[in-house]
Amino acid sequence: MTNRSKKQTRSRKCVESRQSGPSSKNAYLCGKRIRPRPITRDYTVTDLIERAFNAYNAGRVKDACQLVVAKYAAADVTVGMSLAGALTPAGMQSSIIALMDYGFVDWIVATGANMYHDMHYALNLPLFEGSPNVDDCALRRAKVTRIYDVLFDYEEVLMETDRQLRKMLVRPEFQREMGTQEFYHLLGRLLDECERKNRTGSVSVLAAAYRNGIPVFTSSPGDSTIGMNVAGLELLSDRFKLKINPSIDVNESTAIILNAKKHEGGKTGVILVGGGSPKNFMLQTEPQIQEILRIAEAGQDYFIQITDARVDTGGLSGATPKEAVTWGKLDPESLETSVIVYADCTIVLPLVTAYVVQNARPKKLRRLYDRRAELFARLRQVYFRNFRKNAPREMKELEESLDGNV
Repeated sequence: MTNRSKKQTRSRKCVESRQSGPSSKNAYLCGKRIRPRPITRDYTVTDLIERAFNAYNAGRVKDACQLVVAKYAAADVTVGMSLAGALTPAGMQSSIIALMDYGFVDWIVATGANMYHDMHYALNLPLFEGSPNVDDCALRRAKVTRIYDVLFDYEEVLMETDRQLRKMLVRPEFQREMGTQEFYHLLGRLLDECERKNRTGSVSVLAAAYRNGIPVFTSSPGDSTIGMNVAGLELLSDRFKLKINPSIDVNESTAIILNAKKHEGGKTGVILVGGGSPKNFMLQTEPQIQEILRIAEAGQDYFIQITDARVDTGGLSGATPKEAVTWGKLDPESLETSVIVYADCTIVLPLVTAYVVQNARPKKLRRLYDRRAELFARLRQVYFRNFRKNAPREMKELEESLDGNV
């Protein structure tokens, strides 16, 4: 048994002892003893995390790293990642794409803004490191846009991205109703072509998702410059037929979890980077299964969140795993191993990524997008069967009301 395996076994025994046995000091004083050692020049990321990240949020970073390697790495675990906050403008694709290519991200929920700014890189439009301590009125006069300490040209980056996006959106394949999963797959195909044309290497999350068959959703598609451009094209011409239907996304994301838990008999885990709407959309798949599909389920099996949001304001971004249990979003049996890291995700996610690629083997890609129709058909079949079985009267009344509207 390796040292890492011994540590994980010891930690697991601590949890089991506290859960099942009477309270005693030995049930709590069974973790790794803190032994300070000087950091040396030959320390790897793994050395740093395992030897120097002993407590507080450093300890939670270590917990997250070890949980991913111990549990998320299993072949039967389907992993979802939510992305909120200005991640792609800061170049966080270096971590996100690495985990995608390594098989540790099977599906994604992201803000539309992250996917819009992701496009800059595939289009080879430059963003620059800068300073937050600048005169914003002077920046406006110079037509420079700022996201804290990331700076870029308004005309040559923002407006050019809009122009390129509109050229893509008026293509024939976009002229119909679809969910964001299909929309981003089509957009990712075009961005993959842009990467190859511009010789940028792998820099776009959407392009990587297209290559790896990874579904990407946005829960609020109108709340971004992508949605703004879609709305603008609707004003331009009635011949523009693209309609983003959020209900398609609700059903298709739920189908991913239902398939993993009920049809494949596996487990699910989430890596929540930030909070907001993407966090809720990812977690609501379990209440959708339990409340709407009427299927008995316990919740997500593994939970990691990186956030700077406070819990005492009542917002979803700061809501804890304990609160998620009450909604059926998380299995109560997994509560003690859940991890919240209260820190800047642009610091934590690269550390977690480096630890994973140094300590785990790549997983086989699930390519869930390729199975989209199959998973949706299973979801619909289960919905009809359970609705008819558990609430036949309500189902009949709803169908009669809908027939009366025709």
